[in-house]
Amino acid sequence: MTRLPTDLRAGAEAAGGHLPALVLSAERLAALIAPGAHGLRRAGPGEDFWQYRPAASGDEMRSIDWRRSARSDQEFVRDREAQSAQAAAIWVSNGQGMNYSGAGDRPTKADRARLLGLALAMLLLRGGEKVGLLGQPARAGRIQADRLAEALAPAGTAEEDAAPAEGLRPNQRVIVLSDFLADPEWVQVLLARAAGLGVTGLLFQILDPDEAHFPYEGAVEFRSVGGGLRHHSRDAGGLRAAYLARLDERRAWLRTRCDEAGWQFGQHLTDAAPAAALGWMWSALGREAGR
Repeated sequence: MTRLPTDLRAGAEAAGGHLPALVLSAERLAALIAPGAHGLRRAGPGEDFWQYRPAASGDEMRSIDWRRSARSDQEFVRDREAQSAQAAAIWVSNGQGMNYSGAGDRPTKADRARLLGLALAMLLLRGGEKVGLLGQPARAGRIQADRLAEALAPAGTAEEDAAPAEGLRPNQRVIVLSDFLADPEWVQVLLARAAGLGVTGLLFQILDPDEAHFPYEGAVEFRSVGGGLRHHSRDAGGLRAAYLARLDERRAWLRTRCDEAGWQFGQHLTDAAPAAALGWMWSALGREAGR
């Protein structure tokens, strides 16, 4: 079934609307944050006032706000908010394998990835951030959510899918959502270029529970979503240990590559509510900003 942009956006807004914990998570990203402001703010050489804080050792005399200090017994510094040219870039895998769902009551990996990608974009946009798909212009404003919903709507059709390393730009924060089950060479290329540009970000793996736990027994025919690959096993249960070992190996490889590039790695199963996944990504972006 084809998902219309309006349906996708409605689903993303519903997910965000039922996530009061997400707002609390954003508020805890920084030690001091103004009510209603975006959680990734930090002090720096900007022009906009952010907060008063008690003067500390190392603060220059010219940074002290004497008018505010006159109202108390200690001296206060007037912090300004950092001006940053950073923008968020989101990439959602469009590979055929993302169309898999192991049960009729579970979303496909593609549906969950697009939902999370769009919901995260909405949260960033509401905080005044610029957001775009990787390789496309990042823009601010509510109408950008409509553009992103339209761009994310097509179902996965690519046999092989890779985030375009050439789409990376300096000062970006990049969020990559995929199952990472295909050849991962593109991940290494992406992260190597990101490290060279000073780009930070997240790799977020989305799997169906059947892919994560391999619950099969007896005679089973395994085939790719596109139908191009097939494997018939008379003892699927006998493959479980080897399969799970390979999956653990892939996750360890992804986590190591992320550590080397200064990125973060997260995981999500489609039978879980999207709240935890969205909250993790939001908090992870806050940790990136605080580095």
